[in-house]
Order: sequence, then structure tokens, then C-alpha cells
Amino acid sequence: MGAQPASNEPRWRRLPEERPRQILNAALEIFGERGLAAARLDDIAKRAGLSKGTIYLYFPNKEELFREMVRQLIVSQIEATERELDSAAGTATDALIHFMRMYWGFVRSDKFAPLFRLIHSEIRNFPDLASFYSEEVTARGHRLVASIIQRGIDSGEFRTVDSAVAARMLMAPLLIHGVWCGHRECFAPVAKKSDAQVIDEIIDFYLTAIRLHSDVRNSSK
Repeated sequence: MGAQPASNEPRWRRLPEERPRQILNAALEIFGERGLAAARLDDIAKRAGLSKGTIYLYFPNKEELFREMVRQLIVSQIEATERELDSAAGTATDALIHFMRMYWGFVRSDKFAPLFRLIHSEIRNFPDLASFYSEEVTARGHRLVASIIQRGIDSGEFRTVDSAVAARMLMAPLLIHGVWCGHRECFAPVAKKSDAQVIDEIIDFYLTAIRLHSDVRNSSK
């Protein structure tokens, strides 16, 4: 009997460099289905097509697996945006619109829903993870948005406001509208609107609130 075709071999034999990504993708699925407390490394290993021992080569426990999942999904995006802003030559308005569209793409991705459920249903039961998420995601993301807003205040694009408060007032509508759009049948405000229409409305409303001049329709597209 001939050797088994390479295309039928387990993924981990053919692509060892992809093992961490396979593990993280499987973890997101299992965490989303069963929750963080109930999830087992055995289940994650099976979903990834790996042995449980292989997971331990990369992650000592599921808490560290969760941290790395958050780093890959969110923190890496924050870091990329921070680098972009450091070298950007455009206006603060341009930077803010870019951030809003980028973040909206994330909250409307298939990876957001399971992570959102974990954070808001279980994270309080894991104090160390709650502290990690607060510092690396929430606080860092808010500082990023606040820095854009402060830049706009300094340049005369935005009216004088508390930039930290303004950042919080932006992030909350993006999050809740993302949740609504994920369950359109239950939420009349977005039931008949596309994702593109919803984010255009958020951008238009927010810029109208923060800019010195109210006519922002042309700049929000």
C-alpha cells in the first residue's frame, strides 16, 4: 500500500510554523462556545488538530492562551495604529476617521463576537486577565483615541474638550452599534441599514459633535 498523500496529512505535520495560529484560532472558537472557565486545553487541541502536549510547547495554560489571543487580535492592531499615527502627515480628522473605520471593521468581524462575550460575561472571574485586558486593550485604546483628539484640539480642528472623555464617548457607540448590527432582527435602529451606512452615521454624528464646524459630511466619506 502506497504512502498517504501529503495533502491528507494532519495540518501540524505539514505546516509546523502555523501551529501557534492554529491553536489561537481553535481557542477563540472553543472559548466562544463554552466560555473561558469551562474550556479545556484538550478541546482546544482537538479543534486545532494537535495533541494537548503540543499546546504546552507554546502556552503553559489557557489563561496565557487567552492573553496571546487578545494580543494577536486587538493589541497588535492598536500598536499598528500607533505606528501609523507617528508617521502620518494628514489631519487629526483624517486620523480619527481612519481609526473609526478600522475599529468598526474589527467589531463587525467574526472574531469580535466570541471575544466580546468572554470579556463581558466571565472576565470578572479572572482578576489577572481583567487587569491585563484593562491595561493593554481598554486603557491603551482610549489613550490612542485621546491622542488623536488632543492633536485635533491643538491644530484647531476640534473644539476644546476633555480628550479622555471624548475617547470614551467614541468607543462606546462603536461597540454597541457593532453588537446591534450582529443581531439586526432584534434592534430597530439598525435593522434596515447596512454596516457602511451605520459607520457613516457614527462618523458624521461624532465629528459634528467634536469639530468646530458642523458641516462634516464631505470629510466623513
